[in-house]
Amino acid sequence: MKFSILIANYNNGRFFKDCYMSIIAQEYSNWEAVILDDVSTDNSLEIIREIIGSDPRFRIFENAENSGVGITKSKLIEIADGEICGFVDPDDAVASDALSSAVAIFKQKKDIVLTYSKFAKCDEYLKPIEISKMTDQVVNSSPFFFNCPVNIVHFVSFRKEVYEKTEKMNTEMKIAEDQDLYLKMYERGKVQFINKVHYLYRLHSGGISQNSNKPKSKEYFAQVIFNAFRRRNLKIINGKTIPKVYTNPEEIYDLLEYQNRFLFKVNKKLIIFVQKIFN
Repeated sequence: MKFSILIANYNNGRFFKDCYMSIIAQEYSNWEAVILDDVSTDNSLEIIREIIGSDPRFRIFENAENSGVGITKSKLIEIADGEICGFVDPDDAVASDALSSAVAIFKQKKDIVLTYSKFAKCDEYLKPIEISKMTDQVVNSSPFFFNCPVNIVHFVSFRKEVYEKTEKMNTEMKIAEDQDLYLKMYERGKVQFINKVHYLYRLHSGGISQNSNKPKSKEYFAQVIFNAFRRRNLKIINGKTIPKVYTNPEEIYDLLEYQNRFLFKVNKKLIIFVQKIFN
């Protein structure tokens, strides 16, 4: 079972060495790394090519014009040769057992379409600061799961064959394109949490979802959730009517506010416990 590590790069060549070292250190050997540069304005490609050298496991491509993360990641999935795909940002890194742990689950459980793990927030030098507490196993097969509050984050891997049966990645997304992907995959099968730190997430000023981009991220995520409402043909959530047209993010988040309540969280944990026993 081949694993395609997908890397969308834009001006992050200066961080790539750490990413590269974590990839070649993988315990699982049947992998490829596919890199697509979105017309970087720095010397990223030069740096990346020098680091990779002649290693045939790495394939590098370039967009003809700057296209944004949605289009770039969509193209990466199309280019991938592997049965399993997983995105790694060029400024981040993965644990040595990240691929082997995911592949083991996909081989054992045919109904699993996506896996995800814990991640560590790191400083600019990729030194871990804290392990995120947001990741955990989610309820499977629920029409009312929207990953809000967020549980599915890094490191995510998924079956390409199943992805091809979805509406695929929304190429218009500039942020939250990953959340759009997760929800579409969730609708096609079961997802499984791996209780290990498999991803090192670097915090730095150039991060696309960090700092000044956070308000934009919230806006895009609300649109992702609204699109999920439409795909699932939902009309009402928790007694509230879903708007027919998207207007603003707060209207969407207000509909899901009940999922933050204590009783809802308790009930969710009970459902997850039962699903673990019978699956």
